[in-house]
Amino acid sequence: MNSAKKATERLIKKYPNRRLYDTQTSSYITLSDVKQLVLDNEEFTVVDAKTEEDLTRSILLQIILEEEANGTPMFSSSALSQIIRYYGHAMQGMMGSYLEKNIQAFIDIQNKLAETSKGFYEGKPFSQEMWTQFMNVQGPMMQGMMSNYIEQSKNLFMQMQEQMQNQTKNMFGGFPGNFPFPGMTDKDKK
Repeated sequence: MNSAKKATERLIKKYPNRRLYDTQTSSYITLSDVKQLVLDNEEFTVVDAKTEEDLTRSILLQIILEEEANGTPMFSSSALSQIIRYYGHAMQGMMGSYLEKNIQAFIDIQNKLAETSKGFYEGKPFSQEMWTQFMNVQGPMMQGMMSNYIEQSKNLFMQMQEQMQNQTKNMFGGFPGNFPFPGMTDKDKK
């Protein structure tokens, strides 16, 4: 992290008693306060007060855990199981990047819709209530758009996986008598 970004970023220290201390306001804060920083798009870093280890991801995961436990969960048990299966898998890094890009694409679509709709609400950005009303009316269309996007993304991912398999077969295909892939024959080696 560069020093200019570090200087503007809010620093929160986590003490052994699990308390979070906001150095900007010189006060103790709760996990709900940290969640509000995220919602307000405030840049911050959470560090262990003693070791200065970066704990930001850990705190963000804690917030997600609380959100998933309360109210309506965003992830199904099946989706969480699938994510867990990718830890330690050769595709772990690729899966993380894939999910991040898909979330960014969703955010871009949402921002474009909000920008387009500004004229309808005297230039005001969409509030949570406006999004709820919008989704009640446009929900089926948005679901269709997202389904198409997901299908295209899936097809692209499958093509990429197939290309990687073919490249690997070509790379290892020259070894005599060695068939590293199930179902691979001499014909595949050519």
